[in-house]
Amino acid sequence: MSRHHEIEVRRKNSHPIVYLDYAATTPTDQSVINAMVRHLGFEDNFGNPSSHSHYFGRVAEEAVETARCHLAELINSDPSEIVWTSGATESINLAIKGVAHGCTDRSAHIVTSAIEHKAVLDSCAYLASEGFEITYIAPDQHGMISPKMVGEVLRDNTVLISLMHVNNEVGTITDIDSIGQLARDRGIWFHVDAAQSSARLPIDVRSAPVDLISLSGHKMYGPKGVGALYVRGCSSLRIKPQMHGGGQEAGIRPGTLPTHQLVGMGEAARLTKERLHQDAETMATLDRYLLDGLAEIRLTTFNGNQEHRVPGILNVSFACVENESLMMSLKDVAISSGSACTSSSIEPSHVLLGLGVSENAANCSVRFSLGRLTTKDEIDLAVTRVCESVGLLRELSLQWQSSNSDKPFHNNHEIKSDVATVQENTE
Repeated sequence: MSRHHEIEVRRKNSHPIVYLDYAATTPTDQSVINAMVRHLGFEDNFGNPSSHSHYFGRVAEEAVETARCHLAELINSDPSEIVWTSGATESINLAIKGVAHGCTDRSAHIVTSAIEHKAVLDSCAYLASEGFEITYIAPDQHGMISPKMVGEVLRDNTVLISLMHVNNEVGTITDIDSIGQLARDRGIWFHVDAAQSSARLPIDVRSAPVDLISLSGHKMYGPKGVGALYVRGCSSLRIKPQMHGGGQEAGIRPGTLPTHQLVGMGEAARLTKERLHQDAETMATLDRYLLDGLAEIRLTTFNGNQEHRVPGILNVSFACVENESLMMSLKDVAISSGSACTSSSIEPSHVLLGLGVSENAANCSVRFSLGRLTTKDEIDLAVTRVCESVGLLRELSLQWQSSNSDKPFHNNHEIKSDVATVQENTE
């Protein structure tokens, strides 16, 4: 039986597949799909937005600029500060490499953290091979990067700080306001990866001292293959393009603009702004409901700072239960072991290892991420299935049997009860 057919068969069963991997991607909203299909066929608006000489191109350009306005409104920027890209990965590459290559000093200093998305880490590694100096800040054991940590590593030749707003694996929230002010006071560019936060937290670039923001369409219920980079104050002259071949997007990012995808991301941004408060309230309720349910399972550790975590992204370690075995056993629940971009790797999560979580515990960790369509009934089913699978896998575990369920789970954190929650550190 093919994988596609297997999924279709399961959908017809009494228990549908519960999707709890919204941090990997979100389903495209139906209104977004409806908007996109109006910009594809001959009877629709199919023109090239750069073809200003005729009606078809002008209508397409108008649609693109309307979408740009919707995205700008989401983060309270000027539409001229939005640069379209193919996704957050390209936006990140453009921001980091573009700023670095725009410097006359090819040994300039860049600051990031050890728990960033691979798009940031790999971009920095590439720049290091060119001679740039990179500092990777280690977070505290709760996954927090504080302004003090950033301030301590800044140098006279630091040109860029790049940090994520919300961590994609443990959900911790970075204080971008304080760090951004620190950067601005020193004349340092500040780039924020907001792929995970744009649909979960309000972002206001008029009050937040941020220079560059990377955004993703498919993380806000829009289409895949489209993203954007916010560039404060039309500062394009200092960002060196990473592609060549056209003058689109003020020359920063050349290439024919895919009208239907940009319209889709624009509509998704409009809906996100409209629903942000409502979605946040719902997410907080569902997040607590899920956490309480999973807390009933013995020797469960919640990774990351639980007080400074965005609702809807929850990273959990189940003692003596390998994450791959757990995910395979959950036939009707979709969760992940971390970032989708590193899911093919057999190595433990670099984010959890960065928090000081042991390799053993990291290999026993999974991520639950909730979204706009998640319901309490789905969480009930997921918790039931996880409880059953954890119990079964522990019965088969020699490690679990030898410990007689009495020895603590070694996670480099003190465990004071059967349910261990990593204690918060607000400093």
